[in-house]
Amino acid sequence: MLSLNPPGVQPYDTEPAISLGRDFNDGLAEIVKRWPDRFAGLGTIAPQDPARAAAEIERIMGPLGLGGIMINSHTRGQYLDEPRFEPILAAAESLRATLYLHPRVPSPQMVGPYRDYGMLAAVWGYQAEAGTHAVRLIMSGVFDRHPDLTVVLGHLGEGLPYWMRRLDNRYAWLYRNAGGDTGMVKLELTPSEYLRRNFAVTTSGMDDPQALAFCLDRLGEDNIMFAIDFPYEDSGAATAFLRDARLTEPQRAKISHRNAERLFRVPAR
Repeated sequence: MLSLNPPGVQPYDTEPAISLGRDFNDGLAEIVKRWPDRFAGLGTIAPQDPARAAAEIERIMGPLGLGGIMINSHTRGQYLDEPRFEPILAAAESLRATLYLHPRVPSPQMVGPYRDYGMLAAVWGYQAEAGTHAVRLIMSGVFDRHPDLTVVLGHLGEGLPYWMRRLDNRYAWLYRNAGGDTGMVKLELTPSEYLRRNFAVTTSGMDDPQALAFCLDRLGEDNIMFAIDFPYEDSGAATAFLRDARLTEPQRAKISHRNAERLFRVPAR
């Protein structure tokens, strides 16, 4: 499953970002068309212009025949729960375009504490950024408005499976006791229920058998996909991890390929 390296086109001015995104999508579609038995792809969009990004999602999922979209977390410090991005979420839901929310360095308003000690990128900043973005989507009520929207998080959920009970507990207490003072939104489900219903996770870079077992328990076997995170991780180590993991063969089949076939429209083989 090929995609544009983060941060994609999101740091650029609007017009160059749209043009670069279209060029990338055209090139990716050609690669997939040329080697359909080897590659599938996630298209890219420029959230800088939400209406045109929504139109590009139609092209990605229609004529180009790609399997979903990649969004590299914040766009110049703005997050997808903000009202201006509603056309993107609506298009992704209506077209059944799975949205892979990929990490990037923390947004300008939160980057300060991450600048030291190598914490800016994959050591800590990436998961903090993407996990925060995902919680914003949940807590804002996005998935009440778009119940069929599916979001994928890498790295076994950017820490959120571990935090599910805490999210439920604190949401319930805060909403009951201080909701009006904190700007909280009344949700139809608990935060953890949205994580199970609207999210899937990949193993990318998390070759940890105990973490995988925990995610299986928290999220279920239908919501986990194998990923290597090439070229940043060791492909041999990742495949050995999947081969040796304590899984039933039906679980291994779902995690290794069947869930991806379903979520990213990859033809079953």
